Amino acid sequence: MDQRDRTEFGTAAFGGAAVTGTAVGPVLEPFEGVRRVAVLRGGGLGDLMFAMPAVDALAAAYPGAEITLLGTPMHAALLDGFPGPVDRVEVLPFAHGVRPGPEDPPAQAAFFERMRSRGFDLAVQLHGGGRFSNPFLLGLDARHSIGTRTPDAQPLERSIPYVYYQNEVLRALEVVGLAGARPVSLQHRLEVTPAEAARISPLLQPGSESLVVVHPGASDQRRRWPAPSFAEVAAKAAQDGSQVLVIGDAGEAELAGTVVRLAAGMADGGRIRSVAGQLDLRELAALLRAADVVVANDSGPRHLAQAVGTPTVGIYWVGNMIMAGAPGRTLHRIHLGWVTHCPVCGVDVTQVGWNARRCDHEFPLTAQVSPADVYADVQELTATSLLLRGR
Repeated sequence: MDQRDRTEFGTAAFGGAAVTGTAVGPVLEPFEGVRRVAVLRGGGLGDLMFAMPAVDALAAAYPGAEITLLGTPMHAALLDGFPGPVDRVEVLPFAHGVRPGPEDPPAQAAFFERMRSRGFDLAVQLHGGGRFSNPFLLGLDARHSIGTRTPDAQPLERSIPYVYYQNEVLRALEVVGLAGARPVSLQHRLEVTPAEAARISPLLQPGSESLVVVHPGASDQRRRWPAPSFAEVAAKAAQDGSQVLVIGDAGEAELAGTVVRLAAGMADGGRIRSVAGQLDLRELAALLRAADVVVANDSGPRHLAQAVGTPTVGIYWVGNMIMAGAPGRTLHRIHLGWVTHCPVCGVDVTQVGWNARRCDHEFPLTAQVSPADVYADVQELTATSLLLRGR
């Protein structure tokens, strides 16, 4: 892109709207007569948590407007019927670059027909750089559209450039500023109901000093801290009197079992168990809320723990930290893997965008993170948690 293209891309992005102030980025004039808002955000739990502060901002900027999240079955299971700024969740059809899965053109057509009948006034794209998500969003036929955009993506009415390395919460807040929505929070708080807390109470051991929840999984194998390192932390926590529960989805049950087995060889196995694959999403949220500290990779459960207000110790590759790390350090600690090249073939792993070259070698980007250092933060945050909870 030459300088002339850059200038045109930048000025056209704002659709000629006046800049009225600043927040994360420019805050433009709000649109008039907005009664129905659609927010496009697929992906996993973490992706949803990244988007929620922007949804909070939209709800504050357009009080009384109905907000519909275009998301996944996982998002619907977590949000449907519970208090918050999202009034309803519409599950996305399988569509390339929006929701992975077997394409079903009739299902897509039915989805768009149903969404168009809703008469959205504002459609918000918070799903990547727009190559696939912008055309999808424009298919809603909303009166106004905003979002991110790479140079090769279809234009929206107002957009900001998509630059890969940016904190995802701040990126989403920058997008909704295009619709006049100022930030009202950096962290959406997800509430746990008393009924959900009661459902997970049988899992809690009476008499334990504290509860440490461990999640050793991650969707990308390279983001997984080695199981023996998680086991060492779990064993130290058990030795200090904590109950340790290892979580994960059904596909992570074997990994969770490995962590429990290794930890039990170093400490009292009666304090350490796996509940991987045994909880629905609302029960998972309740268990994370009951925990005094959560130890996890950069993964959905760590972000969910942050959303319910529980301290976390996160193990991150440095690139993921830029995009997905918790901003505060009073309740959230991070430990970084600084690997920049594959140890086998030497390829640069500081990928810029999903189309960057990736080798076939699977290796943990965080292997050098010290279990002793992680557990030191677990101890400190456990004490903080107990103090905050009056225990």
